[in-house]
Amino acid sequence: MRCLVTGGTGFVGSNLTLALQEQGNEVIITGHESEQVLPGFKGKCLYPGLLGIDWEAIGKIDVLFHQAAINGTRVNDEKEIMRANLESSIQLFKYVMAHGCKKIVYASSTAIYGNNPAPYRESDSPDPQTPYARAKKLLDDFSMELAAGDADLTIVGLRYCNIFGPRENHKGTRATMVYQFAQQMQKANPKLFKFGDQKRDYIYVKDVVKANILASKAKESCIVNCGSGKATSFNQIVEHLNLVLGLNRKPEYIENPFEDAYQNYTECDMSLAKEKIGFVPEYSFEKGLMDYYHSGFLI
Repeated sequence: MRCLVTGGTGFVGSNLTLALQEQGNEVIITGHESEQVLPGFKGKCLYPGLLGIDWEAIGKIDVLFHQAAINGTRVNDEKEIMRANLESSIQLFKYVMAHGCKKIVYASSTAIYGNNPAPYRESDSPDPQTPYARAKKLLDDFSMELAAGDADLTIVGLRYCNIFGPRENHKGTRATMVYQFAQQMQKANPKLFKFGDQKRDYIYVKDVVKANILASKAKESCIVNCGSGKATSFNQIVEHLNLVLGLNRKPEYIENPFEDAYQNYTECDMSLAKEKIGFVPEYSFEKGLMDYYHSGFLI
């Protein structure tokens, strides 16, 4: 199978690229050397990423895995977000379709649910609070309209929740609190927003890779959640990190500067993902954290 992974040097994209290559697929990626270099990658990498792409170098592909995006949820430049995350995605989808691709899997986001109460269900009314979330919602709408007009085309949108795991270290302040707390705890007590009871549905990156590969084999177009189905609080993250890292750090609580637009509790209902693409998360938070530690990327 010939695959194109956009954002192939990013967090999810790098893990997906290496897994696809290990399965014997031919993989082309777009990306940036400033993010990371993939060890043992044998395919073609197109620079400078999705924007400014060399279309002629792509040719015909069997599956598009679209991971590239401006993923800063607090970026407020709506025009730039729409250009990079919506308009470029539409251009990409149309290009690969015109060159024979009939399978598209792309990264959506649970940011679409906004202030809806958890657990999130795909049937919930959207409540996008940011330019990032609005662009993802519009891409969902476009994708399903595109699929409805082509019986031979299968598009699957995966609404990512909070992904953690190896190869997120280049993201800095955009990395998960799992990684950020681990870095803080090497030196001192971690700083948590008062009072650490905020909850996130953390899904391990290996499960996200599994969801993408299953989605590429889907029989019908759909949009499904991509989470673990269980929320973990910031306080619990610190507890688990203390156990894994052999530390005894205590949380220090600070004011939350984003309180007015902050999702305090995210959790996904994963029943539709199981029904539509056969995806059931394998990694609990604890199992994923231990695997993350043994990968050498956590600290």
